[in-house]
Amino acid sequence: MKKVIDNFSEDSKLYQKFRPSYPQDLYDFILEQVVDTSAVWDCGTGNGQVAKVLSTYFDHVEATDISEQQLKAAPKLDNVNYGVCRAEKTTFEANTFSLITVAQAIHWFDFKAFYEEVKRVAKPKSILAIWGYGLLKVSPEIDQHIQHFYTQIIGPYWNEERRHIDTAYTSIQFPFEEVNTPSFSIPMLWELSDLEGYLNTWSGVKRYEKANAKNPVSNLIEVLTDLWPKGKKQAVESPIFTKIGRI
Repeated sequence: MKKVIDNFSEDSKLYQKFRPSYPQDLYDFILEQVVDTSAVWDCGTGNGQVAKVLSTYFDHVEATDISEQQLKAAPKLDNVNYGVCRAEKTTFEANTFSLITVAQAIHWFDFKAFYEEVKRVAKPKSILAIWGYGLLKVSPEIDQHIQHFYTQIIGPYWNEERRHIDTAYTSIQFPFEEVNTPSFSIPMLWELSDLEGYLNTWSGVKRYEKANAKNPVSNLIEVLTDLWPKGKKQAVESPIFTKIGRI
């Protein structure tokens, strides 16, 4: 089985504060596909961002992650049970869930083993919804600096699994009957400090810091200071890519 990679236990509170939230229309579309709202598994839940939303629709939510530190930052809710375990091997009973979600995490998994576990714990005709988001867009002038930072400055420090984000998950096998899905994106209004905080959650940035004993984000922020509207929030958008299928 694939080796476990945990890039997100450090600075879990930073991750909770600056990672973007997913739009309601994405949740609405996924929920339209589900006929049974008794139990859902949010796999790779991180700080429970998705689990919190799902808790308002499902009777019971199982939310798992390999990072105990991330789970400690998750909201405590009566119908959400958090557990530390691998995506590929759980203690859940067979035929338990009508929906399984994976947000910005499946690229770290052993795909074949995970899909076998999905088939085991899913109810017949349940839904597997996986999604992620790509490099944010601000303006052409700002985007070119972020792109250079992403590919040239910290490019060598990304884990190999990052390529699945760059291909918008088209490089990931999905052995289920796919649901025709509309396009979604994450719209945000950010100050420059929000961008700085978000960039500091990137695993590539963390690996650069460990290798070079300095933070690479500060130089980029200095360049962007004159390009960002002073004292104002800037519209920022990240494209969402999905694989939603019936099991």
